[in-house]
Amino acid sequence: MQTYTVRRLLLIVPTILGVTLLIFAAMRVLPGDPVEAMFSGELGTLTVSDEEKRLVRESLGLHRPLAVQYGSWIVDILKGDLGTSFWRPEPIREVFERRAPITGQIALFAILFSWLVGLPIGILSAVRRNSALDYVSRFLVTLFMAVPSFLIGVMIVTVGVIFFTWRPPITIVYLWEDPVQNLQMTVIPALVLGIALGAILARMARATVLEVFREDYVRTSRAKGLNERVVVWRHVLKNALLPVITVSGLHLGSLLGGSVAIEVALGVPGLGKSLVQGMEERDWMLIQNLVLVYAVIFVFVNLLIDLAYAWIDPRIRY
Repeated sequence: MQTYTVRRLLLIVPTILGVTLLIFAAMRVLPGDPVEAMFSGELGTLTVSDEEKRLVRESLGLHRPLAVQYGSWIVDILKGDLGTSFWRPEPIREVFERRAPITGQIALFAILFSWLVGLPIGILSAVRRNSALDYVSRFLVTLFMAVPSFLIGVMIVTVGVIFFTWRPPITIVYLWEDPVQNLQMTVIPALVLGIALGAILARMARATVLEVFREDYVRTSRAKGLNERVVVWRHVLKNALLPVITVSGLHLGSLLGGSVAIEVALGVPGLGKSLVQGMEERDWMLIQNLVLVYAVIFVFVNLLIDLAYAWIDPRIRY
């Protein structure tokens, strides 16, 4: 187990290095110049000389060679410095620290809700295959997989506003400061994301449980006279849940990175909304650092999934 863990940890280094190269290259290839964007829009009526633009470009460090810019960025990252936004005199690290708890809370609530709803439905659907419960659950699972999550969120907010005169708070309120206000802001996005993910987990759980039911050791357990509940809980679920853990981990990584569509649709002040604002403003520094944070989170979540796999199934670590 120790050798397997060390090997997986060593693989993280080239992975993150490759991610930094891709992010840096993408920011320079994408259309749009941040300096030009600064003097457009509301400032479009002002006459700005090329010399003033050159000075702004130099103050942002955009005049240096690409290799120097990349090296300077990596050095700052290693120091824990995520830089400063092009538009606001605010360190990006403070933006992350202020908004990450909201996105993280939504992601964890969504995963918890998906497990509480999706797993029982998938297991019951497999155990009672071709029954009325199975047909109803399969219909609902297919329905919620087909409907976009942000559309469900917009519908929930619309119903709340029209019929209950309720509006979600738009300012950042942490759970330890005001639990009621915080839950009003985070429960609906978590519920919307959890419904979609729960549908995926239910379908995955049903398929894997049915597959394990066909294994020889399950038939042997039944032939020995074991109760069906014992067969399911002791022999079937442990092997059937491995693919479910993988799917949950991958979705947790993406949710922790920020669910952009949901946060924008519901006005949640999380990391996803900050990323969209950075894209609209051509804020290279904000975009590349937030995307790097998303990538690092995703890599480490996948590491935890691999370690959980090795802990559950000894064949993997050997």
